[in-house]
Amino acid sequence: MRVIAQAQKLPEGRVEATSTFRELGIDSLDGLNILFAIEEEFGIDVPDDAATGFTSVPEVVAGIERLLSSKTT
Repeated sequence: MRVIAQAQKLPEGRVEATSTFRELGIDSLDGLNILFAIEEEFGIDVPDDAATGFTSVPEVVAGIERLLSSKTT
C-alpha cells in the first residue's frame, strides 16, 4: 500500500487493503508506474500479462506474494 501511495503521490491512509484502482483514480498509465515501483521495491520482475490483470490492491498483493514465493524456491 505504501508503494502504491508513493507512486501516485497519495496520502498513505488513502490506500487501503481493499481499495480498487478505480476508487483511487488509477488508470492504466498510472498502473505501469506502480508496476515499476513495485519491481524496484521488491526486486522482482512482474510479467506483462500479470500486470494487466491488476485492478485492486488485493490483486497486487497476491501477485507480489506469488512472485516472491517463486523467487525463493
